[in-house]
Amino acid sequence: MTRRRTTLGLQGEEIAARHFESRGFRILARRYRTRLGEIDLVARSDDLLVFIEVKTRTGAGFGSPQESVHPLKQARLCRVASLFLAEHPAFVRQEITCRFDVVAILCEQGRPPRLAHIVDAFRPVG
Repeated sequence: MTRRRTTLGLQGEEIAARHFESRGFRILARRYRTRLGEIDLVARSDDLLVFIEVKTRTGAGFGSPQESVHPLKQARLCRVASLFLAEHPAFVRQEITCRFDVVAILCEQGRPPRLAHIVDAFRPVG
């Protein structure tokens, strides 16, 4: 990944984190990495745990940011979320509700970033 894409991705993750915090969520993890992949953000509010995939683009020339969260990516995110829960069994014992959100951010030159928050964007299969 190029330095520019890394910087853009980190900028998008920060925008998304602030978005969730402004809605009363606490960010529990950023860039949670495992051998199976990564979850950009994990946030909690009361009895809700949200696994968040952030997609940031500088334009829509290759489609909207959220379109890149295809079924294969969704399955990978679900597997990584399972590992997170295995490492944090208290969430399972508390019977906390989990969901997967996608935050799509468009950072076009000369314009303020535009954020689209897709709540409960997908669900685990099976």
